[in-house]
Amino acid sequence: MRRLARWILLWAVAVPMAAEVNNDAEARTAHYMESIRQKPPLLRAFLQEVPKGGDLHNHLAGAIYAESLIDYAAGNGMCVDRTTAFVIAPPCDASCERFTSKPAARCAYGDQLLYNSLIDAWSMRNWRPEQESGHDRFFATFDKFLPAMLNHTGEAIAEAAARAAQDHLEYVELMHTADGNAAAQLGAKVGWDDDFAKLRQKLTEAGMAEVVAGTRRQLDRDESRKRAVLKCGEKDAAPGCDVTVRYLYQVLRGLPREQVFAQILLGFELAKADARFVGLNLVMPEGWYTPMRDFDLHMKMVNYLHGVYPGVHIALHAGELAMGLVPPEGLRFHIRESVEVGHAERIGHGVTVMHERDATQLLREMAKKNVLVEICLTSNDVILGVKGKDHPFATYRQYGVPVALATDDAGVSRIDMTYEYLRAVETYGLSYEDLKEMARQSLEHSFLPGTSLWAGTKPFRVAGPCQGDLKSRTCQDFINGNEKGRVQWKLETEFAEFERRAGARE
Repeated sequence: MRRLARWILLWAVAVPMAAEVNNDAEARTAHYMESIRQKPPLLRAFLQEVPKGGDLHNHLAGAIYAESLIDYAAGNGMCVDRTTAFVIAPPCDASCERFTSKPAARCAYGDQLLYNSLIDAWSMRNWRPEQESGHDRFFATFDKFLPAMLNHTGEAIAEAAARAAQDHLEYVELMHTADGNAAAQLGAKVGWDDDFAKLRQKLTEAGMAEVVAGTRRQLDRDESRKRAVLKCGEKDAAPGCDVTVRYLYQVLRGLPREQVFAQILLGFELAKADARFVGLNLVMPEGWYTPMRDFDLHMKMVNYLHGVYPGVHIALHAGELAMGLVPPEGLRFHIRESVEVGHAERIGHGVTVMHERDATQLLREMAKKNVLVEICLTSNDVILGVKGKDHPFATYRQYGVPVALATDDAGVSRIDMTYEYLRAVETYGLSYEDLKEMARQSLEHSFLPGTSLWAGTKPFRVAGPCQGDLKSRTCQDFINGNEKGRVQWKLETEFAEFERRAGARE
């Protein structure tokens, strides 16, 4: 509430008019950006400060930089295989000498060669395309470092929030398999049944409620640790405390079908039981054998459970593919099925949209249904080799499909959201108004509960209680009463303050 009061005061001082008015400060800010468009260092500094709304496509495990992962592994007393860079359980070799094959992770602190090799192996740093595909290198990193994250989820959430604050993001949705695969184990125990209703009942009777309760308790502990790391509530609280963090339960679609169903069910149940879980998503490489073979089945699972839990939000990875990665027919239906069968409100990546059957009709359908595409430019370049004019980013915008930039796996890619903004501006000639629209779209399409600040988005128009006077008592009552509107309102206060500073440079 103290932070809310501070935002209200800032708004009263900085914003004397409705947010949709293209005021002088906004115009001067846009003009300043144009003046530095061809000066990348200045442009980067400018974009670093731009308020960016939300990061809607952010995998918690992939968000963490390798340097932190080394700290996690060392803190756990784990070892590393010097040849493969896999984190492995102790006991480790007694010595840190370079001839040892299984040194303790802490040995990396005194061995720069080992330290460098782990960072390279656990990220895309120093990747050599001539030796290994970006797709294979990227996805191979996770098996190597994931054991290091044991008992460090709280620190990971803190790092993601801190980095979001540095990028002037107000909101982050983290994809997180928060149950530690307990649902998958339950699914393996129960087995498969072609009747989804019966399978759901079997999982319920076998203990799904206990998995839900255990997951919530673990998140309580992880968030408590996150607050401690960031010193939230203290005088020297870190800026990351002001970032609103919510979770999408992350389903591993490369698992056997009975485990995938159990995880999807858990995702729906968590979103129903705990406001911190705002929806679910299906992850893992889309072109792998099981995700390709079972794609139709997975969409039918989501469709059935959507009917049981109609209020739960759904975002789906779809179209994170490229020609040659799978046969051509594998590129022609994933996005459409995700929207039409899987009830996806947002699509992650969507790179192969123009390979879909009747692609332009699908684009019009997505625009009509207001399905947002989470655009991950660096990830799509590194993993799929799709960039520039070959990327459908501009096509989505041409057809009126809402888009927002996202980081995907910032730690593995070694980027941040500002880098994605810089890349988008330099590649597609985006204006300041374009960036502002995408930031607003990211929060408009967030899965936060509540009523939007906006009555419409083409153009953005302020909703009734705040129309004409965003600092009125009725508007403040409206903001206090709903989470989505409050975060959107915070973005507008930060735009106003940013434009006041940036416009003064003109």
